[in-house]
Parts: sequence; C-alpha cells; structure tokens
Amino acid sequence: MDALRSSGGPAALVLAALLLALGVGWLVPQTPLIALAAAGAVLLLGLVAVDAALVPLLFLPLLYVTYRVGGGGVDLSVSDLALGLGTIPALVFARRPYSRPMRQILWFTAIYQTSTLFTVIANPYLANGVEWVHAWFLIGGALIYGWAIGRGGHGRTGMLLLLATACVLSLFVVARGLISLAQGTFGPVELGYGMQKNFLGTVLAMTALIAYVRPRWLQLQPHLAAGIFWLLAAAVGFTQSRQAIIALGIVLAILVLRSNTDRRRSKLILLVVIPAAVVVGTLVQEQSKSGNQFNSYFQRLTWFGDAIEIWSTQPLVGVGLRYWYTGRYPAFQPPNAEIEVLASAGLIGLAGFVVLMIGCVYVLWRVPPEYGLLAVLAVLSRFIQGQFDLFWVASQCSIPFVIAGICLGVQALHDDEGGTLLAQDATMDGARHPGATAGAVSS
Repeated sequence: MDALRSSGGPAALVLAALLLALGVGWLVPQTPLIALAAAGAVLLLGLVAVDAALVPLLFLPLLYVTYRVGGGGVDLSVSDLALGLGTIPALVFARRPYSRPMRQILWFTAIYQTSTLFTVIANPYLANGVEWVHAWFLIGGALIYGWAIGRGGHGRTGMLLLLATACVLSLFVVARGLISLAQGTFGPVELGYGMQKNFLGTVLAMTALIAYVRPRWLQLQPHLAAGIFWLLAAAVGFTQSRQAIIALGIVLAILVLRSNTDRRRSKLILLVVIPAAVVVGTLVQEQSKSGNQFNSYFQRLTWFGDAIEIWSTQPLVGVGLRYWYTGRYPAFQPPNAEIEVLASAGLIGLAGFVVLMIGCVYVLWRVPPEYGLLAVLAVLSRFIQGQFDLFWVASQCSIPFVIAGICLGVQALHDDEGGTLLAQDATMDGARHPGATAGAVSS
C-alpha cells in the first residue's frame, strides 16, 4: 500500500483527473450542475495528488456546519458530507503504518460496529444500515481524518482552523446574546440553520479545550490562548447548554488533577466550574419544583421510561438504529447515550459501546500528555455530554475524535522525526568513530 501511494497512486490520480477534466468539458454545455460537481472532483483529486492531508484540512471548518443538503431522497448535513469527503482520501492515501494507540482505538470501533451489526440484521430497513455506516464515520472515520492531518505535518494548522471556526461562531453567539440582554431578555442563543443551543454549546466547549490545554506543538501564545478560551466559554454560557457547561467543568477539573503545570489552572477552575455548577444546579432545581410536566427535566424522565419500554420488546439486539424515524415507535430521541444504544442495539450493542468508550479513554489516557491530554479530554467531554442528550450526532460526535486523531498523528510524526534524527546522529558518530555505529543503532 505504501508503494502504491508513493508511485502508482499519484499516476492513477493524474489519470483520473485527466479523464474527469475531459468529462467536464463535454458536460458543461449539457448539464452545468453535473459539470460543476465533476470540476470539484478534479480539484480534490489534484489536492490529493499534492498532499493527502490537504482535502481533510480544506473541509475542517465545514465540520461545524449542520445545515442539511441533498435532494432526490438524499438528506445529510454539510458536516457529514465534509467528513465523508475528507475521510475517503485519508483512508486511502494517508501516511501509515498507524501508531499503536491509533490501531487500538480503531479495533475498539470495530468491536462496536460488530456489536451493532446484530440489530442491523435483525431489523432490516434502509435507515438502519445507513446509520450503521454513519456511526463508523463519526468515530473511526473522524480518527483517520484527523490522523491524516496530524501525520501529514498539518496538525498545528488543523487545530488553528478549528479554533478560528469556533471563534467566528462564538462572536455571533456573544453578539446575539448581548443584544438580547440589552433588550431585557436572557434566553438560550441559537443561530438558525440547525445550530441550536446544544449543538453550539457542545462543539464550542470541546473546541475551547484546545485553547486551554495548549500543547507545546500548537505554538499558541498564552495570552492569545486565554483570550480564545474565554471567548468560547462566554459563548457556551450564552447558549445555556447545560450538558456543555457540565462537561466543560468536569473535564477542566480532571485536567487540574492530571497535569502538573505552573499555569495557575486551579484559579481558572474556580472561576469556571463553581459559577457554572451553581447556575446549572439552580436551573435544574427550579424545573424539578415547577410541577410543569412538559419542561426538559420531566420530559427527559418520560423519555427514559418510554425508551426502556421500547427496549424491552427486543432486549438482546434492540429495535434498530434511528428507530424513531421508522414510524413504528414514538418519534422521540432518547436523551442519554447508554439508553439510546440500549433501545437501538440491545444489550449486545450496549456492551460494545461501553467497551468502545472505556477503551478509547484508557488508550488516550496512557498516551504521553503532550499529545494524549487534549485527545482524552475531548473524547471524555463528548461522553459526558452524551449523558444528557442523543450521542450519535454529526459534528458533536465527530469533532472530538478528529481532535484525537490529529493529536495521535502529530505524536507519530514527532516520534518518526525523532527516530530519523537519532539514526542520523548514530551514522555521523559511526563515521567519526568507526565501529561505534552498530552499537548506537542497536541501543
């Protein structure tokens, strides 16, 4: 495969691009839209021929776009489309072999996919199979997507693109929130186009971790990183997404316990976690005492019971992925990761999900903190958020695993560069001191 990528791969890409270019010329006067799509394919093939990481890098900002596109029975988000278009070239042409942590996590994704295959077979409908593939792209595909960027030497650029995109969204959120305050109202801020409060809160909270952890290879100035973090944190507050606030507070607390640093993280934790916990606790307490059976607190309790009742009809394999779109069951989405998987894929699927999440956190926790700390916090943040809402959601699920993939790719790149430098030093020492090379290399 490496030989294919280094020799035959580029030649095949050039040939494919040439054929597509000829096709574009023939299609332009007849079907302009198809010609435009083919022209885009030519451009993407050209980018892949230059660098396999450029296509995933190009689509990174689109991972934050939930607007739905499609036609002719096809309906998917811009985020899903960007993830697919970036993952395919990364899967074929990205640098390999994968590092040991990367391989281990991919095996955990395979275990989960195998566990949910039972419900796909037992409940044969189109959306079930489509969602089975989609779920792998959201985690396994996202990891490979991020790996291609990090291993290709664009890890810093990729992280900065994620931060820049989140900052743009945050500016809109904060501006709208301030306008609402000036008008005497303080409701959750949403931006339309599918960007509701929980989407904005969760993706901005996860991206804020990049600025807060600020690994050395990111080369981000401390004051700039702090400014970005507080901008994103303020936007999370304006969304009033409780799941995002809780997750951000917990992972920051874990960060303080995990890392030994002189950056006075404990004071920052006091400024973030305590007020956030007070606000969230007050809101939940008010809802529980209100007696309003239709608020989010009581509605979640109702959905928990309904989901368990649905699961009880097929305990082992569940009733199918995205079953609430089939019309056979009430059209509500279980607001909890484990209950969602239990009802959809049964006890077998839940066992696979537990193995997946525990395995990912365990592997990333053991990676050196310079690379693994940001990765494990991003993934853990998504798992915590999933305790209060649907788990398998585009962007909210893919972005943390893209972050993890970038971190693992950067680690592999640095390890490879370090090994190359050590080998060069050993060769030079051997030239200066004959007979010393073999010992240096073997050691």
